[in-house]
Amino acid sequence: MQLPDDFVQQMTTLLGKDEYMLLQDALNTIAPTSIRVRDDNCIPHQDIITDKVAWCQDGYYLSERPSFTTDPLLHAGAYYVQEASSMFIAQIVEQYIKKPVTALDLCAAPGGKSTLLLSHLPAGSLLIANEINYKRANILNENISKWTKCSNKSKNDISSSYAIVTNNQASDFAKLGREQFDFVLCDMPCSGEGMFRKDADSIGEWSLKNVMMCSNRQREIARDIWDSLKCGGIMIYSTCTYNTQENEMNVKWIADELGAEILSCHISSEWGITGNLLSGESFPCYHFLPHKTKGEGFFCAILHKLPTDDDRSHNMVRKSILSKIEKQMHVMPLHIFEADVAQCEVDYNTALRFLHGEAITLPQDTPRGIITLLYHSQQIGQVKNIGSRANNLCPKAWRIRKHFT
Repeated sequence: MQLPDDFVQQMTTLLGKDEYMLLQDALNTIAPTSIRVRDDNCIPHQDIITDKVAWCQDGYYLSERPSFTTDPLLHAGAYYVQEASSMFIAQIVEQYIKKPVTALDLCAAPGGKSTLLLSHLPAGSLLIANEINYKRANILNENISKWTKCSNKSKNDISSSYAIVTNNQASDFAKLGREQFDFVLCDMPCSGEGMFRKDADSIGEWSLKNVMMCSNRQREIARDIWDSLKCGGIMIYSTCTYNTQENEMNVKWIADELGAEILSCHISSEWGITGNLLSGESFPCYHFLPHKTKGEGFFCAILHKLPTDDDRSHNMVRKSILSKIEKQMHVMPLHIFEADVAQCEVDYNTALRFLHGEAITLPQDTPRGIITLLYHSQQIGQVKNIGSRANNLCPKAWRIRKHFT
């Protein structure tokens, strides 16, 4: 892997020559493959699972990368293919979020962290998953729809967690009023140094100029969303890059300029997580470096907005913000799955035909009308059974385009 000279110099200065060489060697190895499962009762690819992700109870490493596209369980939302380092968000949520919250995942596509939040936030939470890019917002919408199997009942059931997908800029959330969210995840657009091993194009796009541009943009996003965080609320600032310009220096800026308190998270020394790399600073933050941790490059810090008294109930806030979002934001409607309908278990070939967009034939004793298809007891979608055939209700944008035999 040919890395930019400026990147080599930057990281050598940051880590020292010997440790930089260890990082460089790690970047020339194959990136580990990891998944996060929705339900411990259905853990796919058990034959190639090698280990659990230490900082996420539902994360697993695989010994190889299977054909995920042709696995119906992926399309059923039984698991999500997610980079292991970024699953550390679960550790923070488990430590700091103890009751239902109104949460915002600000830069959410393609949906790895949003689906993680839906699994780890307390029941009854409301998650707004936002993505500024329209095409990516559609992918986010698909992944959340599959993960949650959203039904007509979900929105008004305050005992369950619910997600809304929006397609807006960070500054648009000011329309909702101040202090709307208990929890905000800002997985910032960045220079992508942590993706060099998985995405060769990111190497060619990297430059010191781009690092500075990203750093400035990250500060702008943080400033735009800070007023939307409630006093007493938690913000996670994260990137998939290594440099201190986009990481520690921006966290320090948020603390100094916006008044954030920087919090720590319980970790084990066995995980190999690296702390603060900014010279002269010691505030808590967390680097995942591929030569020390089993995963790609990732950085995060926990920011606390100092509290004031607020006696509004969570249910009151949830209803209020739902109304505001529907009126003032660009909402991407989730795909609705009909609830309380008959189910039919199908085999692998039938599942693939359905996911490919074809009409299928169900057993003669299958009831007429809307039917939920199951593969290994996991919902993969719905059809309308008219007897001679079952018409496909899988959204066209979700269908597998890869041809198979």
